[in-house]
Amino acid sequence: MADIYRALADETRRALLDELLQRDRQTLFELCSKLAMHHDLTPSRQAVAQHLDVLEAAGLVHSERSGRYRFHTIDTSPLVGILDRWPPRKAEQ
Repeated sequence: MADIYRALADETRRALLDELLQRDRQTLFELCSKLAMHHDLTPSRQAVAQHLDVLEAAGLVHSERSGRYRFHTIDTSPLVGILDRWPPRKAEQ
């Protein structure tokens, strides 16, 4: 569970998850381009690869090599543990 909080604590990693939620199965190059275009973030490819490694260690991203490319996909199932711990409450009146 601590890996998930660590992964979500960084703005760039949250932006990567946002982009993968918009369109799954993206390459590192595509994700770098989308960070620059949509989030005004310009980390190096190596930095983005490290962010993806952190997300993968937390189980939020999976990667699969196909030919020359590695495709990244989002997995939101580890986030269910957060909702189980702090379920939504109705606002008090």
